[in-house]
Amino acid sequence: MTAHPPLTLYLAAPRGFCAGVDRAIKIVELAIEKYGAPVYVRHEIVHNKYVVDGLRAKGAVFVEELDDCPDDRPVIFSAHGVPKSVPEAAQARQMLFVDATCPLVSKVHIEAERHHENGLQMVMIGHAGHPETVGTMGQLPPGEVLLVETAADVALLEVRDPTRLAFITQTTLSVDDTADIVAALHARFPAIIGPHKEDICYATTNRQAAVKEVAPKVDALLVIGAPNSSNSQRLVEVARAAGCGYSQLIQRATDIDWRALEGIRAVGVTAGASAPETLVNEVIDAFVARYDVTHELVETAVERVEFKVPRVLRVPA
Repeated sequence: MTAHPPLTLYLAAPRGFCAGVDRAIKIVELAIEKYGAPVYVRHEIVHNKYVVDGLRAKGAVFVEELDDCPDDRPVIFSAHGVPKSVPEAAQARQMLFVDATCPLVSKVHIEAERHHENGLQMVMIGHAGHPETVGTMGQLPPGEVLLVETAADVALLEVRDPTRLAFITQTTLSVDDTADIVAALHARFPAIIGPHKEDICYATTNRQAAVKEVAPKVDALLVIGAPNSSNSQRLVEVARAAGCGYSQLIQRATDIDWRALEGIRAVGVTAGASAPETLVNEVIDAFVARYDVTHELVETAVERVEFKVPRVLRVPA
């Protein structure tokens, strides 16, 4: 029997589920428990196939629009947030709905509304078409939120009044990329008002910091997450920018490209904020089956954040 080659596996921490994702999943599970199946969910509750499939098996039905939901079953809005028009339409149909929007996304929504009430036009730093961006821009009337995706976009902005502007950001962006865009906004619009506290959420920031710490130590870094997960994609980019030559997004252990990893001695593993620890363990087991593995934990922060589920699910039916 051939001896397995040695390999050091660096596990980034924090990784995986954040408090907002944890809360959103609990909301779906508690709603099924309280109201029975089916419970409808508008958009994937979080961006992870394994999680979505697990909830589907318990009785959740995932739809893209409210029009796809019957009037007489509960509907849950995803952790990414929804435009104002969605709960308004649900109310008009007298539907029972539960909002699973992450409280940190809701904070950005409130911020945008406050600036709007003060007569400011908003600039949002985000990814076009991402559900969180769509939800945040949908808090205000059309034309009140202008989207920029890159520092180059700032030069093309056509604003109503350069002295009456504020900016907000999607919560799952790259901290470094966003800093460049913010600098471009300040350079072009010196009077622009920023958030009191960074909009990029603690979980995104912490996971990126852990990856920056791991990247220089490894030959390859694997990010467990979904292709449509913004925070997972950013982790891949952060690892590359921090000097890791091979950084890949995988959904599960079966996606690992073992050929690309031939001859490596050190691998980093992390997971996006909507990837469960089960999938991390699956990846670790796949390495243990092929290598003589030494584990190293690289922990850059300890997270103790918890968000309560809505009151309607905490009281008995």
